[in-house]
Amino acid sequence: MFCLICFRSFCMLGFSLLSPQFYLTIYLSAASFCNWFMLFIIWLSTYQEVKAVHKPLEPNNNSTITFAAPPTSGLFGPIQISPAVIPRYPYPEEPFSPMYPSFPTTYEPLLTGKCPINFSAISTVIDKTSSDCSAPLAALVGNVICCPQVNSLLHIFQGHYSNSSTQLVLQNVTASDCFSDIISILASRGANITIPKLCSVKSSNLTGGTCPVTDANIFEKIVNTSKLLEACNSVDPLKECCRPVCQPAILDAALRISLRESTFGDSNIVKEPATTDVLSDCKGVVYSWLSRKLSSDAANTAFRILSACKVNKVCPLEFNQPSEVINACRDLAAPNPSCCSSLNTYIMRIQKEMLITNRQAIICATLFGSMLQKGGVMTDIYELCDVDLKDFSLQAYGQQGCLLRSWPSDVVVDNTTGYSFTCDLSDNVAAPWPSSSSISSLSLCAPEMSLPALPTLEASTNPGYHYNGYKVLVPIFSFSLLSVL
Repeated sequence: MFCLICFRSFCMLGFSLLSPQFYLTIYLSAASFCNWFMLFIIWLSTYQEVKAVHKPLEPNNNSTITFAAPPTSGLFGPIQISPAVIPRYPYPEEPFSPMYPSFPTTYEPLLTGKCPINFSAISTVIDKTSSDCSAPLAALVGNVICCPQVNSLLHIFQGHYSNSSTQLVLQNVTASDCFSDIISILASRGANITIPKLCSVKSSNLTGGTCPVTDANIFEKIVNTSKLLEACNSVDPLKECCRPVCQPAILDAALRISLRESTFGDSNIVKEPATTDVLSDCKGVVYSWLSRKLSSDAANTAFRILSACKVNKVCPLEFNQPSEVINACRDLAAPNPSCCSSLNTYIMRIQKEMLITNRQAIICATLFGSMLQKGGVMTDIYELCDVDLKDFSLQAYGQQGCLLRSWPSDVVVDNTTGYSFTCDLSDNVAAPWPSSSSISSLSLCAPEMSLPALPTLEASTNPGYHYNGYKVLVPIFSFSLLSVL
C-alpha cells in the first residue's frame, strides 16, 4: 500500500513532463517491485510464527515418567526409592531387572457358596496374604514372605472356622470348598494364582490329616493348655529362634495328642510312637487351637516368627556343581582374572533365583564355600574377588543387591508407588569363607555369628547405603518374570 501511494504521487507530479509510454514503463516496474516487497513481508511474518510454534515446551506434570539419577541419602533414616527415580537399566542386552512399576488387578471373586464362614472376619489377614503373595512377586519372595504367610492364614482360618463347634479341623468336602474360596479371594485381590503349587499347600492342610485328636474338648484334656498358651501368647522375635519357648510347647502338645487314640471319645488308649507325618498333622491341630484362643493379629505374628526361625536355618538356593569355578580357582594364592570371572558368572546365575534374608545369605555363602573347598579351592576367593553377602540375593537394577531382614517382613501395596518391601544389610558386607569344608558347626545363635558387622564409613565404597535397613519401593514386574511365574 505504501508503494502504491508513493507511486501515485510521483505520477501526478511529473505527468506533464514525460510521455505516456515512459509512465507506463515506470508503473509496471514499480508494481513488480511492490509485489516482491509484499511477498517478502508476508514470508517474514510466517517464519516468525513457525519459530514460535517450535519453542521448547516447559515440563508438563502429566507427561510420562522421566528416569532420573538414583537419589542420594544421608547416613541416617531409611532410603526410599520410588519409581520416579529408578535409573535406566545398565545392561540393555539383558532382560529388565524386576524393579519397575506394577499394580495389582482386583475383581470380585467367584466363590463356591459352600464354605460356611464369614471371610470378612479375617479380612486383615487375607489382605496381608494377598499383598505378600502379589502376582509379580510371589515366586521371588515365596520362601521368606509369601508361603509363611499363606500357612499362617490357613491356621487362622481353621481356628476361626472351629469357633462354632468343638472340631478343630474341617471335613474333607468342606475343606475342599473353603480352600478353593480362599485361593479365589486371594487371587481377586492381586495374589498369584499359583499359590497352591508355589507353597505346596492343599485342602487337606485344613483337615488335620492323620492326627488322631481333632476335638477341642479331648485336646484340652490331654494338653497342658495353660502352659501352651503362656508360651505362645507373645513370641519374642529376637529370642525364639535361638532360645525357643513357643516351639517346644507346640511340639510337646503335638506329641501328646499324636500318641493318643481318640476313637469313640476314649483319649486314654496309648498308641505306637507317632510317625513324622502324624506329628506334622498334629502340629497343625495345635496351631488351630492356638488360633481359637489368640486374636488374628497375635496369631499371625506368632506363626510368622515361628516360620522365620525355620526358613532362616536353611539356604533356599540351588547350587549346581561348580566345576568351572573349581578348575579356575584351585591352588590360587593371588587374584586371578580367570578365577574371578568364573566365580562371578556362577553367582550371576543364582542371583536370578529369589530374594533371601541376611541369615540365609550367610548360610548360602558358607555352603557354597564348603563345596569349593571340597573341590580343592582352599584360598578365600570371596575376599580375592570381592564377593559380598548381597551377591547371593536378587539384584536390584542389576547392580544393587537386596537382602531381606531375618525377622518376618511383609510386602506392602500402595496405590501410588506399587509394591514395597524392606531390605537389610545391603552394604558391602563381605561373604564369610568357611573355616572348614563342613558347615555342621555353623551356628547363627553364637554371639559372634549373629550378623556380620556393617562396614565403617571409611571402609565403605558406597556410603549412601550405610543404614542397615532401607525400604525399596519396588513395583516389581518385568518380562523376565514371565518364565518364572
